[in-house]
Amino acid sequence: MYLSRQLRLFPRANIARSLSSSGAHYTTAASVEESPIEIPNRIERSPTDLLQALAGTVGRDHTAPHYKYHDDPFLIPLSNAAKRTYAISKESGRKAAKWIKEEHRELFMHQEAHPPIEKFAPNMVYTEDSEIDESSLQQLIAQGELTDAVLVYNLLEQKGVPISPDLKKSLLELVCFYNNQEPIPEEYIEERWFTQNNRRRERSGKTWKDGDLAEKLYSEIEPKTPQTYASLIRGMAKYLQCERAYALLQEAGEKQIQLDTNTFNSIIQIVNFLKDTAEQRWQLCTELLQEMSQQKLRPNLGTLNAVLQCISTFGNFKLARTAALQVLPEFKQLGVTPSLGTYYYLLIIFCRERGPVSHVIVDILNDIAGKEFKIEHIKDTYFFATAMDVCRNHLHDKSLAKKVDELLHTGKNYDLIGDSFKESIYYRNYVALLCQTESIDDFMVTYDLLVPNIYTPEPGIMEEILKAIEINGGVEYVPRIWSDMVVFDHTHRESLLLYVLRILVSNKPNLESPAQQNLPEQAAKVALDMYEKVEDAIKGLRKVSFTGQMLGDMLTLLLRGGNFEKAKEVFAYIDKNQHKIPGTPTESALQEFVEASVLEKSPSQALVALQYAVENNIDVSALTKRIHEGFTLNETHLAKLKSLVGESFLDK
Repeated sequence: MYLSRQLRLFPRANIARSLSSSGAHYTTAASVEESPIEIPNRIERSPTDLLQALAGTVGRDHTAPHYKYHDDPFLIPLSNAAKRTYAISKESGRKAAKWIKEEHRELFMHQEAHPPIEKFAPNMVYTEDSEIDESSLQQLIAQGELTDAVLVYNLLEQKGVPISPDLKKSLLELVCFYNNQEPIPEEYIEERWFTQNNRRRERSGKTWKDGDLAEKLYSEIEPKTPQTYASLIRGMAKYLQCERAYALLQEAGEKQIQLDTNTFNSIIQIVNFLKDTAEQRWQLCTELLQEMSQQKLRPNLGTLNAVLQCISTFGNFKLARTAALQVLPEFKQLGVTPSLGTYYYLLIIFCRERGPVSHVIVDILNDIAGKEFKIEHIKDTYFFATAMDVCRNHLHDKSLAKKVDELLHTGKNYDLIGDSFKESIYYRNYVALLCQTESIDDFMVTYDLLVPNIYTPEPGIMEEILKAIEINGGVEYVPRIWSDMVVFDHTHRESLLLYVLRILVSNKPNLESPAQQNLPEQAAKVALDMYEKVEDAIKGLRKVSFTGQMLGDMLTLLLRGGNFEKAKEVFAYIDKNQHKIPGTPTESALQEFVEASVLEKSPSQALVALQYAVENNIDVSALTKRIHEGFTLNETHLAKLKSLVGESFLDK
């Protein structure tokens, strides 16, 4: 645009003179005039194109959290629960502001923007005294204001104002689409994002409101038109009033009312609710497709995915596989291009948990590698989570998982990752697969990129990571993993605590390795931190408690880290609460405590440990020998030793 304005302001001859006067040397001015100047056609740009171009020059900062958490850097959440709480509470603030705007509308009636911004103004409140007509109802339907539209419709009915059949049809569409229930407003992004987690299970029961406004409107509209039938059939199918939806489809066929492709698609989607066996479902599905063909309705992507959805419910694997292979080439001949939702259905058809191993995902990835997708079907957002699940649980193939991840980060494909639950499933499977198949050093590189801002590992995945560390001998990573466990609020998981302690106790550090030189001190800090966290959890009545094994491992790590004072505190707790604590420390833990007592010249502590061992039926021969040889005992200590083990041992 700027270039074209400049060319209009300055003729080409003037451009030539200005170039020559500026010191540029050309053969002749005529040569400039002879070269044609082509002004490109104007390209429509969206308001965010410039921002997207700038963002494309910068890679993603993996150390930075999501932009919605940037209000207060000191309160950036890291655990899954904290992320959800932060986002929902932030949205609650928006709701509070909207409530104030509606409750005190007199304060917000001014309009500073020109033209006025409707969203900034309070909503219209309709009462029995409101002056309304058909145009009011038409405007509310166009804006998708379901509650107000129904209210205005009822007011018009009460006042006896005639409503045109076309307007009733439009209201019928709106009511059927939402089942006469107000949806979550679009501006509440976080609430919509997180509430989708509760809908992750497919609905298995009818939620359609029988005898409600939708059916009342349908009965009032005469004559019945294809649009009227289509609205009610799609609404009933969407909210699983399956039998009546199919009956209406048959009724329309008997009356020779031709419905559209999407109405047939809605019935094909619920075939599994209409028929029980795979054979019956496939027969009904083919009958519906044949009826579409007779009515010369052209199938679309929705038809393809609806048929595959029906096939995916077949318990008969052979029939499902055969039917899918029949459907795909036919739709390809019709020019229907698959979407990611199509490939999702293929994965769940071919890659079943108890079915034979299938490598269909290899062909899918070869077909769509490097392509950028946009959402075309409601199931498109299910592909990536399902594909990663297949890579991990069905094939256990790291290379395929990396291809899926590469496709996810191609262009704007990340927009199709789905809701927070699907994103969590995707990374759960990805991280679990990599920690099982890669070296620990390579895995930690990926771990650094993803955790915690993109993905927060669940306790089960954290256990897989600890297992990988144990198998690969990466004990130097345990202190860091522990610090993440504290941040992720995993410190009340007893199994994880025991796993961390076991790795640190069982794998003595290699002091010649630079990465493990400071490990004894770090392990002691981990043990002390864990001890304090469990103590706080017990006071807070959380579901975690000390065990003898846990305390014995903490004692061992504190001693190896040179923190004898804290080790004495831990052992005093063990001795004092031995009747409450299930299990006992190992004999090796007690031996290390006695050895440290010898080095610290503390016979009293050694004798307390010996007494604990005697009271809990632990073999004391090694402990007694070390105490007798390591100390020059006075009469008091010697008498205590004799009372515990008898004089026979001293005679040896």
